[in-house]
Parts: sequence; structure tokens; C-alpha cells
Amino acid sequence: MSLLHDAPVRQMSSTSFSSASAKRTAAAAAGGSTTLGGEFLTFRLGQEEYGIDILKVQEIRSYEQPTRIANAPPFLKGVVNLRGVIVPVLDLRIKLGCETAEVNAITVVIVLNMRGRVVGAVVDSVSDVLQIDAQMVQPAPEMSAMVDMRFIQGIANVGERMLILMDIESILSSTELGALEAAF
Repeated sequence: MSLLHDAPVRQMSSTSFSSASAKRTAAAAAGGSTTLGGEFLTFRLGQEEYGIDILKVQEIRSYEQPTRIANAPPFLKGVVNLRGVIVPVLDLRIKLGCETAEVNAITVVIVLNMRGRVVGAVVDSVSDVLQIDAQMVQPAPEMSAMVDMRFIQGIANVGERMLILMDIESILSSTELGALEAAF
């Protein structure tokens, strides 16, 4: 399986993707933890760097303008046709309240498998795939009830980089996910 498709981003080998899949699947089958350690695809939203479980990633595509859906929430950019499958495209920058959400040459769509559904997520850029050991991950800090932290698995320090590790399946509320499932 090719991780990249039409994307002007740094090449990631399908070998490392397959290796990650095999290792993480084996860990899950053995009852091991799959949430705090393993391989993560890293990407940028504004000035912050995030990581998501590589096993949730289907492919990375260059940004193409989606077909807008009337009365959709602002973070739902629309839909695209991905090899015959209609895929909703969410803009994570808008969903997470980033100051800007401009489209440029390095803006990409990460095609994800979320709760059995294929969904596209617009991000500013993709960095790389990193192996993150569980001991490198710190719990997310406690915040007031005003800050939605349900999608943050932890914070990882990798060299000089600080990564916010996301549970991408928790990014949408039950109501939002239900609306998506009903619409598509």
C-alpha cells in the first residue's frame, strides 16, 4: 500500500508503513498498549506539531478543493471522490481553532480510517513518521473544563520537538460523528 498519493511532501517508504502496521497489529493482538507508544505520522497545524497513530492513516493526498455541502459546520470543508468513494473532508485547523487556515503548496489531506469510516483531514503539512517509545510520552496537562482535551493522548518530547499525540477518533463529538454518518 502506498502511503503517498499525488502529494508534494517528503516520501515515506511503504516498507516502514508495513513494518509499523505489522508491529502495532501484533502488539494489539498480544494485548499490548497501542495508544502511548509506536509509530506516529507527524504533521503541523499552525505552529504546533501533532502526531497520530500511523495505523489510522490510509494515505496522504495533495489538497484539492472539496465540493461544499450546504449547511455544513465550518470545519466540514465538503466531500471529494476518492476512487469512487465519497469522502468527507474535515479541516483540523478550523476544528481545533487555529488562527489561520490558508491553503498553500504544502497543505495536504490525510486520509484516515475513523471508526470504520474513511475521512479526509486537512493539515498545514506532513513532517515524517516517528517511532515514539511509551516512556517519551507524558500525560496531557490538566486544563479547565473550558478546554476540550478529550482527543489528546499525551505530549511527547522528541529531541527539540514537542508533539501533541492525538486520538483522531475522539476529535469529533458523538453528535458530530452521528451527523457525518447520517449525511454520508
